[in-house]
Amino acid sequence: MAREKQPEAAAEVEGTPERSYREQLDYLNPIAQPLASRKLTRKLYKCIRKAAKHKQIRRGVKEVQKFINKGEKGITVLAGDTLPIDVYCHIPIMCEDRSLPYAYVPSKSVRGWGCAAGRSQP
Repeated sequence: MAREKQPEAAAEVEGTPERSYREQLDYLNPIAQPLASRKLTRKLYKCIRKAAKHKQIRRGVKEVQKFINKGEKGITVLAGDTLPIDVYCHIPIMCEDRSLPYAYVPSKSVRGWGCAAGRSQP
């Protein structure tokens, strides 16, 4: 007799229950444009997980800014609910100047789980 896993217990172990896409949109900053759709957000999370597995990810404003200035190519994924806005509002401008793609996702916590960042997990 195998025990069945209960989904409620898994949510309690992780900390807070996951918010839906609509609930995450309530906490967006006014500069979070272009915002990824629900489908694109899922694809970006998968891409982030793959990049983290292969150690091909840059985390943090300072590190991302350094590699954009060096001319490294890639997509920049920004969290739409990060505060204060002044910390990272220059990154989209840098991406546009260098013709790099960028997109905002609704939540920084889920983006952090995708790239295994320790501080963004609850």
